[in-house]
Amino acid sequence: MKKILLLSDTHSYIDNQILKFVKQADEVWHVGDIGSLEVIDTLKKLKPLRAVYGNIDNALIRTEFPLDNRFTIEKTTVWMTHIGGYPNRYDVRIREEISKNPPQLFISGHSHILKVIFDKKLKLLHMNPGAAGKHGFHNVRTMLRFEINEDKITNLEVIELEQRK
Repeated sequence: MKKILLLSDTHSYIDNQILKFVKQADEVWHVGDIGSLEVIDTLKKLKPLRAVYGNIDNALIRTEFPLDNRFTIEKTTVWMTHIGGYPNRYDVRIREEISKNPPQLFISGHSHILKVIFDKKLKLLHMNPGAAGKHGFHNVRTMLRFEINEDKITNLEVIELEQRK
């Protein structure tokens, strides 16, 4: 079993509220718009990090992380990408591939809107953790936390960090 902390759209911002949850996880997954190497270094000092780059990320971040990260953890197949869309509205770049070879868990960021949706057609779970940073239009900073045990995703929690003013 693995305890996962899922975050996105930090836009160079990391604080003790985020780090408190990082310390409780087995792995941290970041779905792009990281913003700075300082965020990466801070997370990596505490836990193993899997990530993808987002549209605001610079060349240094893009050399460290891919656009798409497909992997298997426990017995669960995962696909992470920053701009991926949602069930029935997947981004044109991935639409064909996700239909042909759907993962069990598809994760994207970018929208700053937290969503968890089961795609009945492709039989996959889609997650978008919202935005953990302070840049953007979102009113509440959010992340997701869950456990993966073999091919089961359980104990999914929404983490609300704070209301933005």
